[in-house]
Amino acid sequence: METLENASPWVTIVWDDPVNLMSYVTYVFQEYFKYPLEKAEELMLRVHHEGKAVVSTGNREAMERDVLAMQAYNLWATMEQS
Repeated sequence: METLENASPWVTIVWDDPVNLMSYVTYVFQEYFKYPLEKAEELMLRVHHEGKAVVSTGNREAMERDVLAMQAYNLWATMEQS
């Protein structure tokens, strides 16, 4: 039986930081998520201008994996239930 926790999707959020170059963030989104350049740049600009961007959506386990991956690339990432 699906619980409420499992019913609502989770999201991975990447936050703006003063360390990583915009080109590097774009590269990470292309490399890890396999996003095309246009989508990767759009998400990077959202991080840069709005302070954060939702970069993936899914179940809790998948979002935990994505957050850990983003952190392995030295990006500031968290997850939350949407």
